[in-house]
Amino acid sequence: MLSLKKATFILAYLRILLNILVLLGFSTLLHAQQTEHLVRGQILNEKDEPIQGATVTVQGSTRGVLADEQGRYEIMLDKEVQLVFSYVGYTTQVIPISGRTEINVVMSPITDAIDEVTVVAFGEQKKESVVGAITTVRPSELKVPSSNLTTALAGRVAGMIAFQQSGEPGADNADFFIRGVTSFGYSNRPLILVDGVEMPASELARLQVDDLASFSIMKDATATSLYGARGANGVILITTKEGREGKANISLRYETSASQPTRNVEFADPITYMELANEASQTRGNLLTPYSWEKIERTREGLDPMIYPATDWQSTLLKDRTFNNRLNLNVSGGGKVARYYVAATYNKDNGMLKVDNRNNFNNGIDLKTYGLRSNVNINLTNTTEAIVRLNSTWTDYTGPLGTATDFYKQIIRTDPVLFPAYYEPDERNSTTEHILFGNHDAGNYLNPYANLMRGYRDYINAMFLAQFEIKQDLDFILKGLKASGMYNTTRYNYYQVSRAYNPFYYTVTNYDRRTGEYTLNNLNPTTAHEYLAYNEDSKQITSEDYFQGILSYSTDIGKDHSVGGMLVYNMQNKISANAGNLQSSLARRNLGLAGRFTYAFQNKYFFEGNFGYNGSERFAKEHRFGFFPSVGAAWYVSNEPFWTGGVQRVISNLKLRGTYGLVGNDAIGDVQDRFFYLSQVNPNYGANGYTFGSEFGNRINGMLEERQENRNITWETSRKLNLSAEVGLFNTANLVVDVYQEHRYNILMTRAHTPNTLGVAVLPQANVGEADSRGIDVQLDISRNLANGWFISGMGNLTYAKSKYIKYEEPDYRAFPWRSRVGLPIGQQFGFVAERLFIDDEEAYNSPAQFGNVLGGDIKYKDIDGDGVITNLDMVPIGYPTVPRMTYGIGFSIGYKGIDFSSFFQGSAKSSFWIDSEATAPFVSYRSQAEINSGYLAGINLQNQILQAYADDHWSEDNRNLKALWPRLNEIPSDNNMKVSTWFMRNGAFLRIKQIELGYTFKESLTKRIGIEKIRMYVNGSNLYNFSKFKLWDVEMGGNGLGYPLQQVYNLGIQCSL
Repeated sequence: MLSLKKATFILAYLRILLNILVLLGFSTLLHAQQTEHLVRGQILNEKDEPIQGATVTVQGSTRGVLADEQGRYEIMLDKEVQLVFSYVGYTTQVIPISGRTEINVVMSPITDAIDEVTVVAFGEQKKESVVGAITTVRPSELKVPSSNLTTALAGRVAGMIAFQQSGEPGADNADFFIRGVTSFGYSNRPLILVDGVEMPASELARLQVDDLASFSIMKDATATSLYGARGANGVILITTKEGREGKANISLRYETSASQPTRNVEFADPITYMELANEASQTRGNLLTPYSWEKIERTREGLDPMIYPATDWQSTLLKDRTFNNRLNLNVSGGGKVARYYVAATYNKDNGMLKVDNRNNFNNGIDLKTYGLRSNVNINLTNTTEAIVRLNSTWTDYTGPLGTATDFYKQIIRTDPVLFPAYYEPDERNSTTEHILFGNHDAGNYLNPYANLMRGYRDYINAMFLAQFEIKQDLDFILKGLKASGMYNTTRYNYYQVSRAYNPFYYTVTNYDRRTGEYTLNNLNPTTAHEYLAYNEDSKQITSEDYFQGILSYSTDIGKDHSVGGMLVYNMQNKISANAGNLQSSLARRNLGLAGRFTYAFQNKYFFEGNFGYNGSERFAKEHRFGFFPSVGAAWYVSNEPFWTGGVQRVISNLKLRGTYGLVGNDAIGDVQDRFFYLSQVNPNYGANGYTFGSEFGNRINGMLEERQENRNITWETSRKLNLSAEVGLFNTANLVVDVYQEHRYNILMTRAHTPNTLGVAVLPQANVGEADSRGIDVQLDISRNLANGWFISGMGNLTYAKSKYIKYEEPDYRAFPWRSRVGLPIGQQFGFVAERLFIDDEEAYNSPAQFGNVLGGDIKYKDIDGDGVITNLDMVPIGYPTVPRMTYGIGFSIGYKGIDFSSFFQGSAKSSFWIDSEATAPFVSYRSQAEINSGYLAGINLQNQILQAYADDHWSEDNRNLKALWPRLNEIPSDNNMKVSTWFMRNGAFLRIKQIELGYTFKESLTKRIGIEKIRMYVNGSNLYNFSKFKLWDVEMGGNGLGYPLQQVYNLGIQCSL
């Protein structure tokens, strides 16, 4: 069934791809048959290096091509025209053909980027006229040795805070926020748009850098208000590459890499484990110890590991390293009528889990990602252009039952000396085909190796997108008037199946110490089986449709005035085939109308006004539509006549900007909680009911009002203010500084002050929350050309974002003001203040009462309210939030002719995290509340190992260190020592060598001998070293340190162009 569905999907796509190839062949034929004047040439920069992607257009028309990786271009012309050569950061040149067949161009860089074009909401603008806060990153800067694009964001983009807490293939998305966490509502994630269409973060992760034309983040009200109710958390705006007129250009990039954990959690050896387990048993007065002297000594001797096991569960389950591959192939070209860009991608990621060859299936992670993309531009007339975009990505996953992170967390929960992972067959089991997994008692102890090897799961996650866009130049009606329309449909499909057997568990019996012989006894003969049972786990199908229409106008009035305007209408429709209930089965719909007006005077003074008018089905009629306006202005100071001489030589460019406006957010409350203006009543509520007559069995279920209607619930709204300065220095450096302030109000919250007399079972919700945030973004770029072919460039960025609660629904804390969240940072952690460890039992007895039987070596907490008892009222704000308040990145590159070297450093500061004292507590049985609720590992005996750091530094009678890393050992959980407190709080700051790369581009004279335009080979590494005081695991993982570790990658790649 799995292979049939996959084959059907691939065949359907291949049929579409075949139609595209026919169209491409036709366009190429048109190109070959044209008899117009052919002009070709090469575009170089000031260092005589080719400028890939430089644009060559025919002045006054929509025709144009892009330069290939060698900077070469070809274009067919039917008459004498002028060609416009442009590229980001370089001065645009207009050159007449004058009968020539070859035109080579050397472009000069500009620090003020007056001719640079910036992608903005629903279009493009010259950078000099942009008023909003937009940061643009060259896609090439996001190339990292990873199949996940989100892992490249940290430290690369001013205004974005990003961090990664897992390295598990398929589950390694980075968390990212634009200007930090600015709301404590349901959603604080940015809107992601790819070619104008909203995409989830999972699809951003699967995008290929080779296919991207631009990557921008939009941060302030002017930049985002056109998205109205979707733009409050910022917008990530991405466009993909399009074809160029000319011969087919083929580009191939292949990488192979080896990855390993940046840092593994270290556990104490089995001997130390048993010795400290005995110590833990005796610390509370227990005279019995779990491990005898004989067992410890015989285990130390290691003569009979089946009887006296010493299992290293890490090396048993995990590989030292794994190998991955990535391939991208793209072809672009076309003729006068049609142009195309077609790309195919294949990524293969293998996890760190081992596979047992005795199984005939793969239980380790094997993640394959495939991608196909085709963008076709067709000139229907001289004024009409049609664009067809098709894109599909699908992930084919094979892996263990559960997640790989589950198995990392199972390692610490397993006793290393109770039984081995498996037994070698004895004489009685010599013909047994199944694996003889170790266990104890009735086979009810955790054996992570058996859990790993017992089965596998497969899933396919596919996305298919088809988009049609048409652009019409309406100069024949009014010069400068243009219209466009775009329809997009996207389908998401996901299904998962699993197969598993019940493991056979064995233990040793009849052990003869003299001969070393023993018998293996099966502990679960009636419940275990060898066959692979089949289970269909989940299926999801989602359909999304989107339409937008744009009418725009721009013109110059005389020499001094430029005006522009735009109106955008859009509709969105989403429906799920796996709704589960009536409300969720209804299509989710949104409407929007947006507009922009721009005015410029003498290229010195710029004004812009925007609005978004959006409708959402979630609100009552009186609040269904929201209006979100914004205004902005800019002054290009360096374009003033007085900006000359010495000032201009030092400050070569200066632009001041300011914006103010409103942006909305309709992603409030749970996605299943859709229609706030409707009450939700359960007419068959079994927990309450009525009994009639004398028979108690005659019971009728009651009714429950699960939600009260609230017609006043409306949009969450953000009021944003942004002030910025763009400064060019010495024609070499460019500095952009943005300072901002934001007030978020109408945040949806559950009311905490609802009187019991109201008689509601579920507390109502209302827009009562408010928050403030402020911060600064700084971006610095430097480029310098040195003598004899040397060049050097550098970059740096810093993002500082601070937010706080202004209004928060909470109990009345006037008597205990330190318990209130108002005025504190969003995400502030509360906990106890740990002063130190108790000196001895007497001090513990004479101190304020804490939690349980407290002795010397347990954590001593501060009595904040002075009432002589430590309670929850003594919990105060501690540390920073877990989301960093500050992130930064520093990088440089240097090159000489064909050799290039670059490095990049990523940093984070002003964040805290907490070691999970319960999950890491030695010798105890632990399951989180979420695991208990889900039934995970229910009925299984667990016993934590001890971290090596705890073994080295814990309080004991022989080590009365009052600042020891771990307090007094216990064999059962100590309620007192498990509290969230400053004792287990750690500083999340770090500086990481994120990437280093060395590359070499072969001389063109050599590569052309074998028919290749360009060959570049490179080696790089990522996550190479981390500077941090925290050493238990990779500090960027925060409190998730027992999970799948971040990966250190060493990569070899080659890139070729034909």
